[in-house]
Amino acid sequence: MSFIVYPALDIRDGRVVRLRQGDYAQETHYGDDPLPRAQAFATQGAQWMHLVDLDAARAGGYTLAPLLAAIRAQTPLQVQTGGGVRGRDDVARILDAGASRVVIGSLAVREPAQVIGWLGEFGPERLTIALDARQDAQGQWQLPVHGWTENAGVTLDALAERYAQAGMRHLLCTDIARDGMLAGPNISLYRHLAALLPGVAVQASGGIRDVADVAAAQAAGCGGAILGKALLEQRMDLAEALAC
Repeated sequence: MSFIVYPALDIRDGRVVRLRQGDYAQETHYGDDPLPRAQAFATQGAQWMHLVDLDAARAGGYTLAPLLAAIRAQTPLQVQTGGGVRGRDDVARILDAGASRVVIGSLAVREPAQVIGWLGEFGPERLTIALDARQDAQGQWQLPVHGWTENAGVTLDALAERYAQAGMRHLLCTDIARDGMLAGPNISLYRHLAALLPGVAVQASGGIRDVADVAAAQAAGCGGAILGKALLEQRMDLAEALAC
């Protein structure tokens, strides 16, 4: 399995931002220049990028189609993108706008039967299932929903295995406790998922600080890593991460 480094941009109101543990009240603004940043990713050697519509994630209705089209027209990047997917037509529109893969998050937890149908319709290479997890006091990985305020009633392991049996090829898993914290990725979680889901490319997300963390995610069996805050704050060099 090849390993893909995904430089990431989260967009809100047209600006590049990062949230701390998904909290919209804890936002850091990094500029109004998403397209030049995507072009810089490509110049440094990236083949993929991860693009998140935070406005749509909150209110529905993907808003980044013009930016996505510009990135596809002006760079060779393949784009994995999502935010606000509420139904089948949203997936189709985002793919039509130029996405290589559509990320499906909260709906993948709330309506797995529907999303499994899309794996069959659109193909498993066109969808990334995103499961944000938090470990409870008993050591179980739960899947919080509704702004990460209540548990969905199904564990990460159970739902991930269900999707894998249905043909899932790409799983993005964020450890909520580490999201935007620059505390290092949860390598034990990713090692566990890689063993649980042979043949699935698990994308490590949350806490990656440096090239060593990227190498550790790869060594744990991941198929990719999402690089967000560390790149925006110039704590790591994208070209070095790609080289590792």
